[in-house]
Amino acid sequence: MKAIILSAGQGRRLLPLTEQRPKAALAVGPRAVLEWQLHEIGQCTVDEVVVVTGFGADYIDAIVAGQHAVPARTLYNPFYAACDNLGTCWVARHEMTAPFVVINGDTLFEAAILQRLLDDAARAPITLVTDSKAGYDADDMKVVVADGRLRRVGKQLDLARVTGESIGMMHFDARGARRFREQVDYMMRHGSGLKQWYLSAIDTLAGEDIVTTCAIDGLSWGEIDDRADLERAASIVAAWRPARRPHTPAAS
Repeated sequence: MKAIILSAGQGRRLLPLTEQRPKAALAVGPRAVLEWQLHEIGQCTVDEVVVVTGFGADYIDAIVAGQHAVPARTLYNPFYAACDNLGTCWVARHEMTAPFVVINGDTLFEAAILQRLLDDAARAPITLVTDSKAGYDADDMKVVVADGRLRRVGKQLDLARVTGESIGMMHFDARGARRFREQVDYMMRHGSGLKQWYLSAIDTLAGEDIVTTCAIDGLSWGEIDDRADLERAASIVAAWRPARRPHTPAAS
């Protein structure tokens, strides 16, 4: 099982913290964001991690080289400044051989979330991890689920139909991997693929009835977009097991 972490972005909403250091290399408590991810992945049935880098790639390379939680390597996206994460997936498409998991580089999660996805993933070609809460704002990647299948995923959805949100993690089997690669390639060749999220491809594939969801209500995770998220992330990881010293220094 391979995990692919999309960490090519800068995180401009966290400036000036990310003026040189990418968001994935910022400190959350005693570890950088990426270090937390690799630590939690290392507790699951994952054999290898590929971290796709871009902005501040040297920082990510150092974190990957210095950690021992799970076998990991980096893949550089030289076009990171010109594309969103659908373009990053296109750069990494040759790594997307089933089975594999895609994880957003700014999502902190406890190991139980990833393991639940891996245990639950045999039900469909593509499985998207979702959570639910009382209300959703414009920045949430919202989902519509009906009859056990994903029907829509996106930020601009009718709130009356929304049933949850994506946390930025999904699993692909052989059929799902093939269709995802095909859809990403099509969107990069036609239209505005450079400026789209990879979940736009999943939104399209949901129409083929091949995407299901894995609910993780009650488990601990957090997305880091801005300073408030970074502060919340510190309280999230503080509730996890006692942390070892980080392998590489990280800026706060």
